[in-house]
Amino acid sequence: MDNRESAEMYLETIYILSKESDSVRKIDISRRMGYAKPSVTRGISLLEKRGLVKVDSNGELILTDSGRREAKLIYERHTVLTKMFIKLGVDEKTAGEDACRIEHYISEKTFKAIKKHMKEYG
Repeated sequence: MDNRESAEMYLETIYILSKESDSVRKIDISRRMGYAKPSVTRGISLLEKRGLVKVDSNGELILTDSGRREAKLIYERHTVLTKMFIKLGVDEKTAGEDACRIEHYISEKTFKAIKKHMKEYG
């Protein structure tokens, strides 16, 4: 997994957890992603340096405006691709796993075409 993909995975996980709970901490990320806490700490630190995440005085992770925008785009790619694969007959588990891999590499042009197609025919 490259640095961009890793950063996107962290952002998406923070975004999903923030939809499920009022508070997101590094330990929540560690549990959800199955990563060791030191790895999560390093990943979050890199996101902080890029201005995508803030850690408040209570240790809660907060997406910045730009972090939230990026996370929402990643999450949208994941959900749209998963739905498309399921419509093609792929089982839900495989569809989600494949969407997770592809969401990080698909071009904006191709993704827009898929979204358009899904709206028209999906």
